[in-house]
Amino acid sequence: MTLKLKNISYSYSNKDKQKNQVISKLNMEIKKGEFISIVGRSGTGKSTILRLMTGLLQPDEGEIRIDDLEISLGDVGYMPQKDLLLPWRTILDNILIASEIQKDLHISKDEARVWLQRVGLSEYEHALPKQLSGGMRQRVAFLRALLTGKDVLLLDEPFGALDALTKKEMQSWLLSIWQDLNKTIVFITHDLEEAIFVSDRILLLHPDQRIEEILIPLPRPRKSEMLFSEEIVTLRQELEKKIANESTQKFSTNL
Repeated sequence: MTLKLKNISYSYSNKDKQKNQVISKLNMEIKKGEFISIVGRSGTGKSTILRLMTGLLQPDEGEIRIDDLEISLGDVGYMPQKDLLLPWRTILDNILIASEIQKDLHISKDEARVWLQRVGLSEYEHALPKQLSGGMRQRVAFLRALLTGKDVLLLDEPFGALDALTKKEMQSWLLSIWQDLNKTIVFITHDLEEAIFVSDRILLLHPDQRIEEILIPLPRPRKSEMLFSEEIVTLRQELEKKIANESTQKFSTNL
C-alpha cells in the first residue's frame, strides 16, 4: 500500500473572488507502515494537504492514489485538530460512529470495549466527553479514527492543545499503538521535537512550495527518555535553523 500525491495543485478564492494558490505541483510518496510528519511555517499548506488526502477537498489538478486507486472520501481515517466528539453521546457511542456510517464495517460494543480497555479508558465508556480530560478526549478521537478500519490515518496536530507533560505521554502512547498495528500515519505538527520523536521521515514544506525530506535515524522502539538525547537536540536545532533562515530571507525580501 503506497499513498501517492502526483502534481497536486490547489487554490482557494478570497472574499474578492481572487484565486490564491496554496499548493503547486506537489509530489509526495508515503509507503505502508511509515510514520511521516509534515512540518513548516504557518501558511505553507500543511492542513490543506491533509484535507486533500481525505477527499474533503478536491485538487485543481493532479491526482492522489492509494496504490492504483484514486482516493475518495472515506478511504482514510482522519483526526482533525479538535476532537469533535459529539457531546450528547457517551464515549463508547462516540467511537462506534464509524460502524454506524460505514455499511461494510461491523464493530460490536464488546470489540469497542476491548479498545477502550487497551487505551486505559474502560471505566469511562458511559461518560460524556465533558467529563474527560484533554488527553483522554484525544485518545477517544484517535480510537474513532482507528476504528474506521483504514490502513492510512491522517492526524492534524492532535496534541497541539495539550500541556507539555500530557503531550509527551500521548506521543509515547501513539507510538505504542502504531507499532502494534502497522498503520500508515501522516502527522501534522508545529512541534519540531515531537515530529523528530515520532517520525521515520519529516517532510519540511518551504514557503516556495518545495518539500525537503529529513530522515530520522533513531532506533525503534522509542522511549520518552530519548527526547533529551543529543541526537534529537541536534536534529531539532538543524530544523529550527532551516525554518529560521526562511523567515530571515522573507523579511529581507520585503524590505
